[in-house]
Amino acid sequence: MSGMAELSQRHARLQEISGIMTAMKSLSLVEARKLARFIGEQARMRDNIAAAAADFLQFHREIGARDVPRSVATLVLIGSERGFCGNFNERIVQTLGRLESELDAASLLVVGHRLSSRLAEHARVVARLDGPTVAEDVPAVLENLVDALHEHASAGSAGPATLLCLGHDEQGEPALTTLLPLPRPAAGVRRGHAPELLLAPQVFYDELVQQFLLTALLGQFYTSLAAENHQRLAHMERALDRLDQTLARLALRRNALRQERIVEEIEVILSSAMAFDRREKVEAASSSGRLEEEP
Repeated sequence: MSGMAELSQRHARLQEISGIMTAMKSLSLVEARKLARFIGEQARMRDNIAAAAADFLQFHREIGARDVPRSVATLVLIGSERGFCGNFNERIVQTLGRLESELDAASLLVVGHRLSSRLAEHARVVARLDGPTVAEDVPAVLENLVDALHEHASAGSAGPATLLCLGHDEQGEPALTTLLPLPRPAAGVRRGHAPELLLAPQVFYDELVQQFLLTALLGQFYTSLAAENHQRLAHMERALDRLDQTLARLALRRNALRQERIVEEIEVILSSAMAFDRREKVEAASSSGRLEEEP
């Protein structure tokens, strides 16, 4: 009986876990669909700003000409705030390890608690920020990241910075992206007419860079969060498959124990019936003998 009760309790607990994971899977699926729409919008906006910057730089090549080497760049690492997403953060750490020789003096800004914990001993981490869990968290996370970038820039040397981002791309693979400086157009014949500006060219370019950076970082966060949700979906599907197999095995064992109990009860009933029949026969024989002995 105790074995039967233990199996039933374990089966009930696993069913409850399965229900919770199914709900989490549904939420991740909804989030992934929502992020897919945001990613497309951000990509179009980023490309439009980049095209405007390229057109502007054709006529103002003297602006933003100095670049900081990649080896001393600022590198933003985007991981996950939550767990249960497989090796999502480990792959970022592994990619960073492969890039160590190229980025041996880069300053690291880590976004996401899970990734930050895996880089707890890294000497070049200058800031650790909480990451987004849903799309609605991204603007607040971006604001904190921009503040951290400004603080880090004010503490360093003046001049244009090289800003890189290491996160997951739309295929779910770790990818290193150059955010700043903006790509410069190839030297050649200028096309069209110089833009007519109400602002000084340097002021206009600085504002354009800020807009591009915000748009590009939004896209990076949305893409990383979408990849995280896709990986979490795959991870939960595998976990749910294992849970279903475990529940099926427990159900078979519970049914086998129930059948054993039924068989035991039937045997007890049959034994009792046979004993009762024997007693009745003995009593009947005794009564018959007494009747024959009477005169």
